[in-house]
Amino acid sequence: MSTPRIVVTGIGASSPIGGTAPDSWKALLSGASGTRTLEYDWVEQYQLPVTFAAQAAVRPDTVLERPVSKRLDPSAQFALVAALEAWKDAGEPDVAPERLGVDFATGIGGLWTLLDAWDTLREKGPRRVLPMTVPMLMPNSAAGNLSLHFGARAYARTVASACASSTESIVNAVEHLRDGLADVVIAGGTESVIHPVTIASFSSMQALSKRNDSPETASRPGSIDRDGFVMGEGAAVLILETEEHAKARGAKIYAEVVGGGVTADSYHITANDPEGDGAARAVRMALEAAGRSVDEVTHINAHATSTPVGDPNEYVALKSVFGARIDEIPVSATKASTGHLLGGTGALEAIFAILAIRERVAPPTINISEQDPAVPFRLSGQPTPLGAGDQLAISNSFGFGGHNAVVAFASV
Repeated sequence: MSTPRIVVTGIGASSPIGGTAPDSWKALLSGASGTRTLEYDWVEQYQLPVTFAAQAAVRPDTVLERPVSKRLDPSAQFALVAALEAWKDAGEPDVAPERLGVDFATGIGGLWTLLDAWDTLREKGPRRVLPMTVPMLMPNSAAGNLSLHFGARAYARTVASACASSTESIVNAVEHLRDGLADVVIAGGTESVIHPVTIASFSSMQALSKRNDSPETASRPGSIDRDGFVMGEGAAVLILETEEHAKARGAKIYAEVVGGGVTADSYHITANDPEGDGAARAVRMALEAAGRSVDEVTHINAHATSTPVGDPNEYVALKSVFGARIDEIPVSATKASTGHLLGGTGALEAIFAILAIRERVAPPTINISEQDPAVPFRLSGQPTPLGAGDQLAISNSFGFGGHNAVVAFASV
């Protein structure tokens, strides 16, 4: 029995540079930045050392009906907005509920709900804590609510692997489709944790950029003067299905998901392995699963968070896989535009990789003042044509805990 081919038939996104996937892609190609100064009283109240972030371009509660949004944490709101777009984009597949699955992800979950409930408890007492608090704050809230909304009964699973989460959810979805657990899967990830606690914590870790005077240029992966990542928020969703199912219903196909790899560093709870062994193994696994060679890769969406240590480590990892050819492959570091969506970032960047090979153009990497010699990727501040012929892209995600996830897409 042959292994089923898995294809992407719908995409949706709510990001710092656009309220939809097409708007986000258009803004990305134009060199837009989604990073802005935060206009909240709590920034000054807590004297936060970082006063900016990449907030979503469109608030999810302005898209959803009020009774729906009131019962969801912002992270689940973003997930539903992106999923509704992706489902419509896929032509609203006619699939039996028992053959529709959800593989979804978040890095942290309903942080706003949790901490708002804590404030309510301290200030107003237990009777004022909302009865929906736990269902709203739990990490599987997005997956559970997507399952309810779309009637997905095959399964509804949640991955929480920090910044590798939603790439891992895509890899899982492919495996579940190939194992015959479903015909169609709603896959992706979400995050909404631009909050005083996370800003303070990441700042104490020296992980965030502190360019308060120029937030739009703060995320600068690959640039020699980078000083940390920019926190972002939003969600992205891919509708995945077997090629047989997609063709039977006449669906449009964006790309084929040809392989994925998931590994662990077992090195440090926050730092990635400076030798890049775990990341390199994930890339090799993805290409081996795809039955493709390193010479066939035409584009890479790098994890590239804009941290002083992380960017060179990723280059070391990819150099060990691709050798000298890594300096020739067009690479995009799209967090320069979107910031870092944590658990939602992998799915958003997967969409960017898919659109890159579909439209044969690598998105620009903005904000590079001078490229770091330790990160000599082929980055460009302008869109880069990918040329004719078959396209093969990989999208990398690496997270706290030593999680590595890589997914490979091929043009159709």
